Amino acid sequence: MLYSKGMEFKKIAICYNPKIQNSVEVKNELRSILAQHCIDASVIDIDTLTNGYDFVYVIGGDGTILKAARFFAKHNAAIFGINLGRLGFLSQSSKEYLKKSVEKILNGRFHIEERIMLQSFDAIALNDFVIKGNTQGRTAKLSLKIGGNPLCDYLADGIIISTPTGSTAYGLSAGGPVLSPNLDAFVIVPICPHTLTARPLVVPDKEIITVSMGDSENGFVVSVDGQNFFEYKSDIVIKKSEFTAKLALLDDSDFYSILRDKLHWGVSPANI
Repeated sequence: MLYSKGMEFKKIAICYNPKIQNSVEVKNELRSILAQHCIDASVIDIDTLTNGYDFVYVIGGDGTILKAARFFAKHNAAIFGINLGRLGFLSQSSKEYLKKSVEKILNGRFHIEERIMLQSFDAIALNDFVIKGNTQGRTAKLSLKIGGNPLCDYLADGIIISTPTGSTAYGLSAGGPVLSPNLDAFVIVPICPHTLTARPLVVPDKEIITVSMGDSENGFVVSVDGQNFFEYKSDIVIKKSEFTAKLALLDDSDFYSILRDKLHWGVSPANI
């Protein structure tokens, strides 16, 4: 049983991605560490997720954590990421620091941070929705409305609409700003726009964002966190989800140290 600042977690699981190297080894090591503390954790595969847990250790890369976050957000479970991928921006631990990180959690030295999510139709995203035209290799005319009010038309390869959590992902690569995850806002970033006046835009998370294809009949391709893809012919309406991702964060970590350590923020390329 885990406790942190008045929160009690009775049902604990280990979620791992068997397709990632060393995941089985880390899963077994984690289960052994928990067993030493009389915690019998269930083991689940990222491709066969089940609910009924309060706290879930997620072993894998950012893609694994994103998939777990979308699922467990709907079941009010907290997740703790253990990185076995490359960047691991959403994770709090690694294989090398597994025992130390778990001991901090078992001693209650963690907190739960709720991250806002996006929703369009039945899909929810922790990072972003990416909207592109359905004609491969061509730019698209994308019309943007905020709160029902027309704002602009983009001639671009696409549009990224991201949460603060997702602002360090695709949106950052496309020239968007980094937002603190505690901000109640969304970022709209055009991808390779064909005009110098098209710039990223930050809007309050209460706004409803609508994207339409203009005169094209080809429709959209929409990606959810870069993992799920859908085709639509109608307008895309994106808003704040009723669900939030609950990330377990160690008390001695903070967003700005993660920027420095994992994105090498402000570090000269010669020193990386």
